[in-house]
Amino acid sequence: MATITGPIDVSALRARLDRASEAAGRAGVDALLISPGSDLRYLIGAGGDSFERLTCLALPVDGTPTLVVPKLEQPGYAGIPTDELGVEVVTWVDGEDPYALVKAAVKGSRAAVADMMPALHTIKLGTALGGPQSLAGPILRELRMRKDEAEIAALRKAGAAIDRVHARMGEFLRVGRTEREVARDIAVAIVEEGHAVAEFVIVGSGPNGASPHHRDSDRVIEAGEVVVIDIGGPVAEGYNSDSTRTYVMGEPSHDDVWDTYAVLQAAQQAAVEAVKPGVTCEEIDNVARAVIADAGFGEFFVHRTGHGIGLDVHEEPYIVSGNALPLEAGMAFSVEPGIYLPGRWGARIEDIVVATADGVESFNNRPHELVVL
Repeated sequence: MATITGPIDVSALRARLDRASEAAGRAGVDALLISPGSDLRYLIGAGGDSFERLTCLALPVDGTPTLVVPKLEQPGYAGIPTDELGVEVVTWVDGEDPYALVKAAVKGSRAAVADMMPALHTIKLGTALGGPQSLAGPILRELRMRKDEAEIAALRKAGAAIDRVHARMGEFLRVGRTEREVARDIAVAIVEEGHAVAEFVIVGSGPNGASPHHRDSDRVIEAGEVVVIDIGGPVAEGYNSDSTRTYVMGEPSHDDVWDTYAVLQAAQQAAVEAVKPGVTCEEIDNVARAVIADAGFGEFFVHRTGHGIGLDVHEEPYIVSGNALPLEAGMAFSVEPGIYLPGRWGARIEDIVVATADGVESFNNRPHELVVL
């Protein structure tokens, strides 16, 4: 069932539909075929998931946008002002062929399908249209990675909400508790502080903190251990937070914690300060990586410096070596270098920032120092 939260800005969505259709034409396809997910939410304001029954927005370069939806799912889209958006709704019931309905809405056979559309639907749509298929992601990301004022406001709201959770960390993170117990309490707090759901909670204590994508476990947190807390989720508007802070349970049990963490803090600060329009994504990555490498920890920084964020936690632009894309005002992304010492401990500092007309704004404003609990 589709989900609709918050007010719908008809003029903004109509403009997005028009820009997406024009972009599809420039890309040489006849239509975009968008299944439920973040792309559909971006275009018409409705979230949701794909199921075995096809729901698909057919957005042709030439013709009327058409939402093909199972009749039993139609009530979930009742809050979408389809008439005002210029979107025709076509329903179907079990026993009918929804792929033929999509074909009827598209003039031509070349389609770009949503990146996350299930293969079940992608293959059948390809058969119905009889032409080549490509991914819609490269077309839509040119629109989605440049946030407008409303999107920036939603990201700012999400950043403030997750900051409030980090401010409460002393309530949850205590010696003698397991990572899973701490994660459970944090997930509740994420919702209490203004998110729709807790999308993810990482609690990495001691040697688990040296694994960047560790989630949680039954490991008991001990005195002197460094703990990485990486948390986030969407607010009602659908835009996500994602912020990491690193904590230590009293005096660190490793002698190198303070000096190593100071290197990480300097790298993260330098990378944030380097953000401005015209600087490339890979240059931001290089700034963070150089500080860490010069201090002798280069081999322990094992991931990119950042990722774009919006309706998805990870989206364009990616702040990584090899990405020569110049930053533009409205591009929002994480800056999150880390140092991970296998079998010992790890640390990461992460803020969500947006490039502004003349610099950068951070959506996360909790202290960057190693927090002693």
